[in-house]
Amino acid sequence: MKQDERAPFVQALQRARASAYGPGEFVEQESFMRAAEIRALAGRAGIASGVSVMDLCCGIAGPGRFITRELGCTYLGVDFSSSALDIARERAGDLPCRFEVARIPPIPPGPFDVVLLFETMLAFPEKELLLEEISRALRPGGRFAFTMEEGLPLTEAERKRMPDADTVWLTPLPEMLTCLERVGLRVRWQEDCSQAHQAVADSLIDSYAADATAIAAQIGRSALEELLAAHRLWSDWLRVGRVHKIAFVAEKRDP
Repeated sequence: MKQDERAPFVQALQRARASAYGPGEFVEQESFMRAAEIRALAGRAGIASGVSVMDLCCGIAGPGRFITRELGCTYLGVDFSSSALDIARERAGDLPCRFEVARIPPIPPGPFDVVLLFETMLAFPEKELLLEEISRALRPGGRFAFTMEEGLPLTEAERKRMPDADTVWLTPLPEMLTCLERVGLRVRWQEDCSQAHQAVADSLIDSYAADATAIAAQIGRSALEELLAAHRLWSDWLRVGRVHKIAFVAEKRDP
């Protein structure tokens, strides 16, 4: 999706996304995470009043705005899509949120108490380079809270089936743990959320299909079919264990 296409997609999918989550669980996230998961992961990362947070690949910053409102942190959202950040700024209102358009990496230097990366680790083929920058941006003792899609790299046959396969770079868990250790980040908590995310993927598929006519009228039938195809693949892969979704909190070691 090109950066100037984000606003039409947000508008077209808003109603279906809102209906796909349980009561109180939709906070304008563009992912499989529920609000309760977002809040719990932020809490495990120590986000609270006065804590400085940088949210990478924040999109329209639904989770970031939710965390800022709930926990009172200071917040910087970073994304390459200027149209997404226009929406984020408008919807942030009086919240203490700042936003910066940037291609990642590089990332703003900080230092920050917490760095977030929700549901977009798979978009980076060179993960160690990204993790090095994140580690540099954290204070000693700072936390990196993120989710990742764990598994072996896609086969050529799988890449042909996955829309936008050039943004899907799976990583085996041992490789990720090794990369984190090399850049000075030590995992202090992790949890498999595959089952919960597969359920959300299925719910989104049903909601998009139910609202297909209205969605296609705004973004086109081809874009809708690609969206559904990608969600069906993620649902299948999560169900059979081809991919695992894992949430982490890693802490920067004192030098």
